[in-house]
Amino acid sequence: MAKLADALEEQIQAIFSSDTPWVTIVWDDPVNLQSYVTYVFMELFGYSKAKATELMLQVHNDGKAIVSTGSREEMEHDVARLHEYGLWATLQRGDQI
Repeated sequence: MAKLADALEEQIQAIFSSDTPWVTIVWDDPVNLQSYVTYVFMELFGYSKAKATELMLQVHNDGKAIVSTGSREEMEHDVARLHEYGLWATLQRGDQI
C-alpha cells in the first residue's frame, strides 16, 4: 500500500511540477472557417500570417495542432482564451503527447 501511495504522490508531483511543460492543443471542428482560425492564432499568439496559416492547416489536415507551450497555468489561460473565440482547445502535459 505504501508503494501505491508513493507512486501516486510522484504522479501528482509530476503533474504540478513547473519543470514539466504543458501544451495547448487546438482540435479540428466543422464550424469555424479556416480564415477565422488563422485570424485567432494571429490575434491571440501574435503569430505571423504564415505561421498562423501553417498551424491552421495542421489542425485542418491532421485534426489537431499544438499552438502554445508553457506552464500549466499559462496553458489553462490559453485554452480559456481560445474557447472565448469558439475554438475547441485542450491542454495536456507535454511529455504525454
